Amino acid sequence: METKENVFNLILLLIPLLLTCFMIISLANVKRKNQLHKVFLIVFMLLFFWFIGLIAQILLSARFNINPIYFEYFIYISACFTPVVVYFLAKIFTHTKITLKRADCLLFVVPIISLLVLWTNDFHHLFYKQYNISMEYSEFGPYMLVHSVYSYTLVFLACFMLIKYSIKNSGFFSKQSLLIFVGALTPLLVNIAGYAGLVSLSVYSTPICFTISILCFAIAAFKLQFLNTTPIALQKIVDKISDGYIIVNEYDRIIDFNKTFLSMFNITDTIRNENFYNLISHASGDSNKIFTTIKETFNKIKKSPNQTLSLERYDHKLNKYFSIEVSGITSGKNLLGILILFKDTTQHVLDLKTINDKQETLMEKERLASLGQLIGGIAHNLKTPIMSIAGAAEGLTDLIQEYDSSIDDPEVTSQDHHDIAKDMSTWVAKIKTHTEYMSDVITAVKGQAVTLSNEQDVNFTVSELLKRVNILMKHELKNAIIYLNIKMLTDENIIIDGDVNSLVQVINNMISNSIQSYNGKTEENIDLIVEKNNNTLILSIKDYGCGIPQKVKDKLFKEMVTTKGKNGTGLGLYMSYSTIKAHFNGDIIVESEEGKGTTFKILIPIK
Repeated sequence: METKENVFNLILLLIPLLLTCFMIISLANVKRKNQLHKVFLIVFMLLFFWFIGLIAQILLSARFNINPIYFEYFIYISACFTPVVVYFLAKIFTHTKITLKRADCLLFVVPIISLLVLWTNDFHHLFYKQYNISMEYSEFGPYMLVHSVYSYTLVFLACFMLIKYSIKNSGFFSKQSLLIFVGALTPLLVNIAGYAGLVSLSVYSTPICFTISILCFAIAAFKLQFLNTTPIALQKIVDKISDGYIIVNEYDRIIDFNKTFLSMFNITDTIRNENFYNLISHASGDSNKIFTTIKETFNKIKKSPNQTLSLERYDHKLNKYFSIEVSGITSGKNLLGILILFKDTTQHVLDLKTINDKQETLMEKERLASLGQLIGGIAHNLKTPIMSIAGAAEGLTDLIQEYDSSIDDPEVTSQDHHDIAKDMSTWVAKIKTHTEYMSDVITAVKGQAVTLSNEQDVNFTVSELLKRVNILMKHELKNAIIYLNIKMLTDENIIIDGDVNSLVQVINNMISNSIQSYNGKTEENIDLIVEKNNNTLILSIKDYGCGIPQKVKDKLFKEMVTTKGKNGTGLGLYMSYSTIKAHFNGDIIVESEEGKGTTFKILIPIK
């Protein structure tokens, strides 16, 4: 009967021994071992020596008549240090990585003392008063209580850390959690039951119980990647990201979330495993509207799991703007759950509003500056013809008086009357010329004033465009003593679709920039070149001034930048680029070299 029991125990020990060997070989072959790999390797090596000692005790003690307790001297090396290593294993698993401190070395004091007390047990019997393979027939010394309490306290703390961490992350590791529970608690509960006298245990019971633990850890390690530390750190990472998320399974129960989600919606209660629709019903204010909207998307996701739906919502109660993405989590064609991501875009929305407000202010300043330039142009362009008309009126007044006094003068011949009429016609012709010029100025100015507030799509010729540009820029060019050279390299009757006033404003802005590029120098030239390339009209404004720095050139049309310091806003070119893109479906390119000048090319598609 004794032999059969030993054979049975031997078989039970050989199974975990083989599994232990398999785990040691597998872990030893891992090229890049992290702390978790290393501590598991130590655990399995301790278990290996534990099983070897017990197998030797079964095979050799009776055959060679060796006292079984002497095998315990070797076995307890593993039995004493395994609880300490398991404790470190739990710490590393829950913290991903730890740094050993001097205080941690104190954990090895009791195991070392236990070994010393066991090895000298024959002199004091503090460990065993009477040793027997069956624990119920063994009589323990007083130190055994110290050793047992210490060892099981460490194992209990390790189990507590593993279980607590597993519960916290059950959304990610539900299958692993079950394996950890079974593997960690089995040897602990069986030994507690043995010491309490509830079951009969032998010295083989504890390592045999570890067989279950090894099986659980083996499945977790190789089937569920238990030793992969990436999932361990994942929860710590997602708790720190700024976006909140919640995962709902196919049965509409919440299986995972992060701390950011809880803080976003001021949730303090535990919501794991709660029905998602119950969360909706308990939500108040606009949060309820948000969740209701998300609820409506669930049906769409369930019908088409591979799609992602985006929502933008404002919560009046929380005074927050949210960007929400709802997408399915699939395995093959099966829907495993639904992921809802919440991004708090409140600050972004407020910043955009501030930027828009400031941009409107800058645009208003630009409009006022343009109006100021128009008023200056009106004053200059109308002053000369008005003075000329006034002079013509004086000349006509003199001729009228001369003609009136000559009516009764017998010395005045008919030829004299014809001469007076001819002079009057000359003055009338001059007045007509000046009034036509004033009409052109008023038309151009009126068009520019209107385009500052609204635009309408018409069509116009290149000739009409250049005429308006020349009229409106004449005053500014004359004051700066800069010459505008118009070079027509194509047909001036080409028709351009769009609002002429918008294009005039763009060209005038570029000519003004070219004038300023000379930094006050006079007698300089600006070339306005008109040419055609296939179905594209090219309007080039070329100066020979200071040029544009490369760092400004790189972002010239991407944002509001200026080389004029406090005297410029950068809005002119920014608006010009937007105008050409939006209203003419065209483009603007710039060629510039510091110290040599700049060329702006306006490209406009034509029919």
